[in-house]
Amino acid sequence: MMSENQTVKLTKRDKETVFWRYTVITNSLFNYASMEAPSLVYALSPALRKIYKDDDDYKASLKNQYKYFNTTPIMAESLVGASLAMEEKDGIKALEPVQSLKTSLMGPFAGIGDSVFNVMMNTIIGSITGSLALSGNLIAPPLIGFVWAMIMLFAVKRPLFWGGYNSGVAIVEKFGDQLSRLTNAASVLGVTVVGSLVPTVIKIQTGLVMKTGKVSTNVQTDMLDKIMPSLLPVLATYIIYKLLDSKKWTPTKCIFLVIVFALVCSYFGILTVPK
Repeated sequence: MMSENQTVKLTKRDKETVFWRYTVITNSLFNYASMEAPSLVYALSPALRKIYKDDDDYKASLKNQYKYFNTTPIMAESLVGASLAMEEKDGIKALEPVQSLKTSLMGPFAGIGDSVFNVMMNTIIGSITGSLALSGNLIAPPLIGFVWAMIMLFAVKRPLFWGGYNSGVAIVEKFGDQLSRLTNAASVLGVTVVGSLVPTVIKIQTGLVMKTGKVSTNVQTDMLDKIMPSLLPVLATYIIYKLLDSKKWTPTKCIFLVIVFALVCSYFGILTVPK
């Protein structure tokens, strides 16, 4: 039976351990069901063990952290720090706010991190080192790569982690008596972000054409798009969510279902490739 958590003060070394464990292991512990959650659990587990002396509380926290989590690893550092601070400060009562915070921010953070670091900055550094390598300079490319890695580690990742940690403390101190409201607000934001991704990420289009005499009606452009644009992606998302809500369906089964359904419908012309 879970008990109210007693306030535990983590040492700087405890927090540094979380930072280094997550930085080193990110994406090495990865699966398609919960994405980066195993890395998150691995990083936080020693600190959470100190926070939660009760085994049931500790298990509940690990289970909460093991829920789906996927964002740019660089930006994730801030969410790791914030999660740690909130659980350190408020214990078992912080589990729901922690999950809501991660759900609401991992999407926007992924958009920022992927565009800035994975695309723009890596392209710039890659172009510089590539041009130097083509000119016959064998020392500069690995040296630049090492310097860039150190900059990312100590000037980007580390400040993001500690910034997230300090923000997490501030959230609990400022909204400690209103965590339920904060949770609801973060949940609404998370649902809004996920909902906005449906029509932009999921592309489904039917190729069915209805003919009445000499009149042809394209089901997609003449009917569905005029009733509700992106209706098919919304229906597909709803069906997958309902399947995942059932214990009989796993993410892997849903993936195979989508593949088989897409192949069959494409073969018979029910679905077409979106233009």
